[in-house]
Amino acid sequence: MENIDGEEVHVVESGPADGPPLLLSGGLGEAWFDWAPTVELLEKRHRVINFDRPGLGLSPAAKAAPSLRRDAALLAGLAERAGAPVTVLAHSMAGFHAEALARLHPELVRAMVLVDPSYERDPHARLRLSPLLVPAATGLGVVLGATRIARLIGPRGRKLVMRQMSDRDEPVPADVVRSVYGRGTVLGTALAEEFVYREEAADLAALRERRPFPKIPLVVITALGDVKGEDKIGEWIENHRRLADMSPYGSQLELRDCKHMVTLDRPDAVADAVARVLAQDTP
Repeated sequence: MENIDGEEVHVVESGPADGPPLLLSGGLGEAWFDWAPTVELLEKRHRVINFDRPGLGLSPAAKAAPSLRRDAALLAGLAERAGAPVTVLAHSMAGFHAEALARLHPELVRAMVLVDPSYERDPHARLRLSPLLVPAATGLGVVLGATRIARLIGPRGRKLVMRQMSDRDEPVPADVVRSVYGRGTVLGTALAEEFVYREEAADLAALRERRPFPKIPLVVITALGDVKGEDKIGEWIENHRRLADMSPYGSQLELRDCKHMVTLDRPDAVADAVARVLAQDTP
């Protein structure tokens, strides 16, 4: 465990100590092992820093509620600890946090790979309900953990979700999955992240108005295997094109047959994207 910006977080490092540092951040409710196949490819040449946000994976319960500011600060602390600037890899909702980091602390970011990142065309949060809903979610997690119900519904819920987002088996043994998703804290935290999703999207939209995105190498990976309908496919491609266009050194990679969990199903594509951004020269 490491204390990062006042939070205790589970951090896993691998690869050569003198390799280019890569900082990995998972999506909503994800654990460190959701990057496992990708890490296997990257750790041969890079120093890989993988972590669980507070309350997720093996990290203890959070002290502060999830928010764009908190999670960007966590990334900043981890980047400084790793020896910035770092290359940030962010999956799904963590794309919000990675973009916020780059806008708030451009000196900490060398390059970025956004792996099927979340994107909202019309972000808004008219009612800020997280002060009420997040404590309720974390409290529910405590109850589920105390009554052992979490051990029943958590792993089953994980299995149902993963069937929709991935075509491969779990990257770790079943007992590891149960030990993580059987924790009430994890279930409560995942629900809390769901509750703050719209608020984080709105906060990021406001940040975009105030802070520019740095001119860094950027690859946006677009997974289309679980997007239904040509209209939706075209919209998702356009959403990610907008993200790639944040940097003059941005590009987009479309994966037509890959579902959302690119980190599990196409680790080769993620590794290739890392090689691409690190090979780019910028002024």
